[in-house]
Amino acid sequence: MLEGRERKPIDDWFGEAIPPGESRLVTLAVSESYSSMTVEIPLYLTRAVEPGPVVFVTAALHGDEINGTGAVRNLIMDEDLHLLRGAMILVPVLNILAFDRHSRYLPDRRDLNRSFPGTTSGSLASRMARIIFDEIVTRSDFGIDLHTAAIRRTNYPNVRADMSNDAVRRLALSFGAEIILDGKGPKGAFRPEACNAGCPTIIMEGGEIWKVEPVVVESALRGIKNVLRGLGMIEGPPVLPASQIVIETSKWMRAERGGFMQFHIQPGDIVVKDQLLATNTTLIGTERFKLFAPFDAVVIGMTSLPAVNPGEPICNLGKLPKGCDPVELIKLRSAAGGLGQRLLDDLATSVTVVEPSEEDELP
Repeated sequence: MLEGRERKPIDDWFGEAIPPGESRLVTLAVSESYSSMTVEIPLYLTRAVEPGPVVFVTAALHGDEINGTGAVRNLIMDEDLHLLRGAMILVPVLNILAFDRHSRYLPDRRDLNRSFPGTTSGSLASRMARIIFDEIVTRSDFGIDLHTAAIRRTNYPNVRADMSNDAVRRLALSFGAEIILDGKGPKGAFRPEACNAGCPTIIMEGGEIWKVEPVVVESALRGIKNVLRGLGMIEGPPVLPASQIVIETSKWMRAERGGFMQFHIQPGDIVVKDQLLATNTTLIGTERFKLFAPFDAVVIGMTSLPAVNPGEPICNLGKLPKGCDPVELIKLRSAAGGLGQRLLDDLATSVTVVEPSEEDELP
């Protein structure tokens, strides 16, 4: 547990006692509806008999990103998950107002994930953020927030973390994602504000909106349980990938002209400099331009919509760090198989990938 930071007790939830070794389904009132009804989010609190760290796991901070909801529900219903020490706060849907509207945003059109730590007298988003922050973050020692890509995009599962923070770095590495994006995060986002408050927090991004994709959920569950093992909260050794890559630089590759894309890559692919990524054509197939990789990289995410306007994003490339051999990474991945290979195979179903011809392989 972190030293030097006062934390709200986990054993008292607005007067409801939660003794060691027990679990409770509780609610947190975050707002009121147009019809004056109280808006509450459900939370599942579970405590071990022995004291230890408190970890929150949240999902659907953006209301349409529900892969994480599937993962948190799985944790709640897992009868084989027994904490040895500490406690967990499990929140399947954090932004209930956006979730009920099938929307990323709140009814006031604000992004809840740019409103933290919030205020008690500001906008709807700011007020909700303040309640969530005060009642969840301040009760926790560590946090994991689950996200997906934005609309019409998909992400290969990756962790976002401020690797300059030692506690966050340990958390990110213990999660066991193959790809870690190093960065502090935008101002007002849940993750950096929780870190600033002394609660090391990471996010996992994976898959698409409005889907509960089995391999993405499995990836999230594996990572969460790895963190719990690393904190001594559950038994068993961590399950780690063949390699872990810390990405410090990423770049969205954008369309030069309008048209219909033929993709030559898929989410999670490792590509080499000058590799052909996509070919833009007219609707009848006449070639307009080709897009090539500017450096050795991993495909963090990409659009799932092949029709583009000039300047629209096509794929997000994470630049491989110096000394990282893409060919060796591909070999390690291929030899390991397992979840990593299933992720590649399943996420590829979001896009149609066309093998480039031999003359297309270099610009």
